[in-house]
Amino acid sequence: MDLLLTQYQQFWRFSPFHFTVLPWADTTIGQNLLQISAAEIERLDQDEVHRRSYFSEFFPELNQFSPFDLATPDSKKTTQTELPFWFSRDIKGRKLEQIQAFATEMQQSDLPVLEWCAGKGHLGRWLCFSQQREVCSLEWQEALCVEGQQQAKKLQLAQHFIQADVLSESTSKHFNTAQQVVALHACGDLHIRLLQLASRVGTKQLDIVPCCYHLIATEQYLALSTQAQQSTLGQLSRDELKLAVQAQVTAGDRVTRLRHIEVMWRLAYQELYQDLQSQTHYRPLSSVPKHWFSGEFSAFANWAAEQHQWQIPADTDWDHYLQLGQQRHLLVQKMQLVRSLFRPLLEQWLVLDRALFLQQQGYQVQVKQFCDYQLTPRNLMISASKS
Repeated sequence: MDLLLTQYQQFWRFSPFHFTVLPWADTTIGQNLLQISAAEIERLDQDEVHRRSYFSEFFPELNQFSPFDLATPDSKKTTQTELPFWFSRDIKGRKLEQIQAFATEMQQSDLPVLEWCAGKGHLGRWLCFSQQREVCSLEWQEALCVEGQQQAKKLQLAQHFIQADVLSESTSKHFNTAQQVVALHACGDLHIRLLQLASRVGTKQLDIVPCCYHLIATEQYLALSTQAQQSTLGQLSRDELKLAVQAQVTAGDRVTRLRHIEVMWRLAYQELYQDLQSQTHYRPLSSVPKHWFSGEFSAFANWAAEQHQWQIPADTDWDHYLQLGQQRHLLVQKMQLVRSLFRPLLEQWLVLDRALFLQQQGYQVQVKQFCDYQLTPRNLMISASKS
């Protein structure tokens, strides 16, 4: 995996927003992309199987290489606990299905549970109810702890909330050897901290589903395992780590449409900014609420200019820059199609780094898909146990 990511790094290790032409336009794949239609781009973007097949002549190793055998969820292995009305009322849709899948695929045990970055404690509450487990839920936001504790008390469940900053050193006191630690979609440094503290104490069982690998305090990713520290890739930046979580399968039509508009408007603004300010570099913008992209481009552009401390002339030809934004968006989509081929490889590399780190600490480790990819793209579970 390391060698493949290194060999092809020119095709994924860059930010498309910084380019106004294909960075590898002179290659065979670049020439192919210059001819591709907008309709075909849309199809390739939505169909991963078709995308891998389409680009297989350029990157044959990606189809031939199987990094490791992923155990898949057993359709016969389903929870027998009937879903009570109060649970389906509190948690909707995919999140509820993810919790049930996690509970089914985690290591079965009667150990007390430590729920990491618990939020309102939905996962812990389900484990209390369905498996009659004793659960301690750690959560940073006090309001969520209060709400979760009220729910547990009302339902007479053995779930206790503790308000704590999990990144602080004092959090180690909540770990012990006779314990099972669980975390569903804990982000970046939060799940790394969990692995470090649990392995230091020798916690008996861990079941975690990592998420948002780029949410780390350091500019560069600090690999955990000896193997990853010796990587031919060198250090990965936060921007590069973002690629691992860019797959989107759960968004509805409206969210998808607004996301496309947002990218196009951001690029249209960049064209306007670079033209009127005589700049050549890409200048990023902070995140904004999605409602901005249901209005007018001119309003968004004026807001963006205010963030960059300049004023757009009143007689600006908005349609002209929107057309440039559309052209730039098409170019970005072409680059993203190629980058996305390496997303699974990078994510599995990062998951293996965590698994190998635990193995070095004396754990027996398994990596598996705990649910279908359509339920959540972040569907890789690390299960570790220590005798």
